Amino acid sequence: MLTRLKAKSEGKLAKQICKVVLDHFEKQYSKELGDAWNTVRKILTSPSCWQYAVLLNRFNYPFELEKDLHLKGYHTLFQGSLPNYPKSMKCYLSRTPGRIPSERHQIGNLKKYYLLNAASLLPVLALELRDGEKVLDLCAAPGGKSVALLQCACPGYLHCNEYDSLRLKWLRQTLESFIPQPLINVIKVSELDGRKMGDAQPEMFDKVLVDAPCSNDRSWLFSSDSQKASCRISQRRNLPLLQIELLRSAIKALRPGGILVYSTCTLSKAENQDVISEILNSHSNIMPMDIKGIARTCSHNFTFSPTGQECGLLVIPDKGKAWGPMYVAKLKKSWSTGKW
Repeated sequence: MLTRLKAKSEGKLAKQICKVVLDHFEKQYSKELGDAWNTVRKILTSPSCWQYAVLLNRFNYPFELEKDLHLKGYHTLFQGSLPNYPKSMKCYLSRTPGRIPSERHQIGNLKKYYLLNAASLLPVLALELRDGEKVLDLCAAPGGKSVALLQCACPGYLHCNEYDSLRLKWLRQTLESFIPQPLINVIKVSELDGRKMGDAQPEMFDKVLVDAPCSNDRSWLFSSDSQKASCRISQRRNLPLLQIELLRSAIKALRPGGILVYSTCTLSKAENQDVISEILNSHSNIMPMDIKGIARTCSHNFTFSPTGQECGLLVIPDKGKAWGPMYVAKLKKSWSTGKW
């Protein structure tokens, strides 16, 4: 059932691929991605090829670390190539695999950096947060995108919501680790079913991020419990309905003229393009926003797979650019009434 992989580094146990999940992905993604799936599969099943970006924390800036990263050949992501890129956000990456050690959580001490998949910054950048805006992160745990949003601008109000109680603890700890007390005061953390947020806070927010629960291809491939993996796969068909319901709630919570960004970390068309198509077809007050420019300016750092949508991008892992999977779609709420 489980195929052993080579050890990622000395002293660490080898990760194991769950064959049930790999076989399932093989059937689906070989059809959806064609020949590209061969490379994607190789990267996803080889943790030794994975790359980690280093997002510097502007609230406790690590000047010495930044010098070291330069000396080690790291370069900044996006800067100089992406229009409207916030100068306050600094993210470094290396062209070679590997990661620097994570920092430990220490009460009262802000961490200096956050390790992440560089593609996960694309939804944050697509949101184009401005100082003073009210923003909702509807499915916020573990908190990396909330932290990244706060590197971009100082919102007037940031609402971080997470329905899962265990993940909520993780979210709170992440925020405490990276955000200074004065700014914590403009952040609200809640444990509401995201499908009810729109009714609870109608037309409250200028920007909404829906980083939806999804098939999380990277972690599913390394499920240690094959029985649990089989259960996940059988329940996978229910995810698009949940994602659509979360988006409908987000639309209600968004003010007219506001921006909504939807993201997942799966390659699945059913959870990506099909979900967005359903929203566009059922809401006359939701308009797609063209984000193809991001793909054009970021192609030296990311590999994009065609989505057939101007408003949607799909980052797929590639050799030397092992970022993703990450799907991002950008929508705008117009002033007309929508059909539900």
